[in-house]
Amino acid sequence: MRYTVRHTATLAAPNADWDRPQWQQANTLEVANFPWEDSGHHPRTQARLLYTNTALAIIFRVEDHYVRAVAEKFQDNVCTDSCVEFFVSPRADSLAYFNFEVNCGGTMLVRRCTTEEESQAGVEAVAVTAADFATIALATSLPKIVEPEITEPTTWTLEYHLPFALFTTYFDIAPPTSGTAWKGNFYKCGDQTSHPHWGSWAPVGTPKPSFHQPSSYQPILFA
Repeated sequence: MRYTVRHTATLAAPNADWDRPQWQQANTLEVANFPWEDSGHHPRTQARLLYTNTALAIIFRVEDHYVRAVAEKFQDNVCTDSCVEFFVSPRADSLAYFNFEVNCGGTMLVRRCTTEEESQAGVEAVAVTAADFATIALATSLPKIVEPEITEPTTWTLEYHLPFALFTTYFDIAPPTSGTAWKGNFYKCGDQTSHPHWGSWAPVGTPKPSFHQPSSYQPILFA
């Protein structure tokens, strides 16, 4: 598996509009692997990526049901809500990675996660600071808090733009250019909704739900 990120000269501010013309040039991927025992609710989840010389943009579209968002603050535990996630490793020589976890209301958790070797050497995961989070532009189609749970079919979208300066700060890399290869995976979850589920783009081969599996990451190629 691989995903190719197409380049665009300009990128309008995020507005979570899946049908916006700028997104029509992007490739579409699907989070379609639901390998673990769950509620049986497997919402269709799609994502698209684009990049400029200064930022990486991502948009999700989820045809959902049983939608909930109660996490309010940056770095809250958003995976228990209706949530989409993007885990990405930007170094060719390491599987250290960012985990971008965002609930349907736009609340985000981001950490620089370590490799097994780093952990054994005493290197711990690092939470992205509030100042660095402020450089991420984000928009969502739903309100910040969704409670009580929406129990009817609901399609929601989420868009955010990640400046490459964020990656260079935490990974000591140069911004990607044409031909650069990163690795990553995309996920959908809802741990504490009425219908829990855990899905991925690239298959994850673990007996229990776990997205923190960098060995499952697949190439993300910059066109």
